[in-house]
Amino acid sequence: MKRRALIVGATGQDGSYLAKLLLEQGYDVHGTTTGAVAGTPRNWERLGIEDRVVQHTLRLPDEPAARALVRDVQPDEIYGLGGPSSVGRSFAEPLAAFEGITLGTLCLLEAVRSERPTARLYTASSSEMFGDVGGAADEDTPLRPISPYAAAKVAAHEHTRQYRERFGLFAATGILFNHESPLRPAGFVTQKIVAGALRAASGDTTPLALGDLSIRRDWGWAPDYVEAMHAILRHDRAGDFVVATGAQHSLEDLVRAVYAEVGLDWREHVRHDPGLVRPQEIRANVGNPARARRELGWEATKSFDVLVKRLVSAARDGGA
Repeated sequence: MKRRALIVGATGQDGSYLAKLLLEQGYDVHGTTTGAVAGTPRNWERLGIEDRVVQHTLRLPDEPAARALVRDVQPDEIYGLGGPSSVGRSFAEPLAAFEGITLGTLCLLEAVRSERPTARLYTASSSEMFGDVGGAADEDTPLRPISPYAAAKVAAHEHTRQYRERFGLFAATGILFNHESPLRPAGFVTQKIVAGALRAASGDTTPLALGDLSIRRDWGWAPDYVEAMHAILRHDRAGDFVVATGAQHSLEDLVRAVYAEVGLDWREHVRHDPGLVRPQEIRANVGNPARARRELGWEATKSFDVLVKRLVSAARDGGA
């Protein structure tokens, strides 16, 4: 029999790539949208899966609606990928971050506990939970969030662990470090940089304004990371897994590589804007994916250089 998956937050970068992956593996895939935009989700169209995902509307936190959806769909696997994804915006809208991330996760946990306790549940944790660690973070690194987004993720992460230990649910998390793709929304810094480089290459002399270029991040390729999500739920026991490349680069490294890919020297087209520097910022983060490699057989397949090439190529050609 076909396995059935329910992806909550199926229209974003991760949800769309995950839906494509599961369809390729023969799953019956159901995905939720918030109903804010009518019609077929654009990312599904870009990936050619618009006619193959069963679409539902769900706006979390809404526990009765989450229960009803899980009861109706009866999924074998549930992926909780909804909620706000912007760290910067969470400072301006902390309540929205708490409601969408923490309460949204609790709604899914309760829906599984009451309606489908045999289902396997994945919830999306974040490297932002670690704060400014300094070294490579793994599953045992203390959590020290420095943003409302990260604090909400910590609460959701802990609730998932509690439901796993208290109720015996197969409730697992992926602690994902930064992962990018052509499906990233335009507001994310990687997309801003790619768009700025292409504008400059076309002759636009307007400089791209950026904040602190010295921050360092562990950047990976999003389609790799959804494979890790699936592996986490197919593992023989539920747990928490860091999903990362294990390598870090500065934002300046990223800017230099993107502009070089279009044949330009970034220093002639980028200016520093102090107003874009966050008052609280993680100076550097990098993940240690040893457990994922050892227990799941997963590791990132795309290097930083390949990631840059793919982002620029897709922006030029409109691919995904």
